Amino acid sequence: MDDFIVFKGIEKSFGPNQVLRGVDLAIPRGETVVIMGGSGSGKSVLIRHTIGLHKPDAGEIYVDGTMITGYSEEELMPVRRKIGMLFQGGALFDSMDVFENVAFALREHTQMSEEEISARVEEVLGLVELSGVDHLMPSDLSGGMKKRVALARAIAISPAGILYDEPTTGLDPITADAINNLIRNLQSALQVTSVVVTHDIKSAFTVGDRIAFLYDGKMSFVGTVAEARTTSDERLRAFLRIGSTGDMG
Repeated sequence: MDDFIVFKGIEKSFGPNQVLRGVDLAIPRGETVVIMGGSGSGKSVLIRHTIGLHKPDAGEIYVDGTMITGYSEEELMPVRRKIGMLFQGGALFDSMDVFENVAFALREHTQMSEEEISARVEEVLGLVELSGVDHLMPSDLSGGMKKRVALARAIAISPAGILYDEPTTGLDPITADAINNLIRNLQSALQVTSVVVTHDIKSAFTVGDRIAFLYDGKMSFVGTVAEARTTSDERLRAFLRIGSTGDMG
């Protein structure tokens, strides 16, 4: 199978705290892989390696067939054009309105004219079901709207992959369901490869094609959603049964 992102033996420590202890994981092209695990298990740390926000202490990272381990900031620029990221808090620029937030990546990474940028911003806001809000400031938006605007910004440059860091954290159940459905719809409509970091079990089983469970710095389980539901992996079974991350970090 053609893999879009591959982690091989990834190790990462912060001071004396070893977070990743040899992670192996392949993300098949065109699928949605959900990375689950307890608080502090290293889920977000792992995916941030994909766009160079963290550098591994050991191991190799491949994106679209190219090993990017050790890449400089300049070398990472083409990689970052291939992969959009939805950060946990949205990470919108507070001083910019919705239009300028979404247009930011287009101005940074493309040679599009202002007319083309305006058309693209309108298009992606429509894809995330937020047409007509381009003049609003982030302070005017609800939590769910901020996530949608951040997602519009992530897909504006037509990436081949999207990384979602805890996309439903802090949202009410109805809004969380809407975001989950949006993730599935975008994966289908855009044919992107998606990696979703979450400890939200309902979200994981709604959006995922595959589940990867990170425990004690390694992948304890990797398989389809159906396989996850019937797994014999005791750690994953306990995580799913408890339905929280209190004792799993």
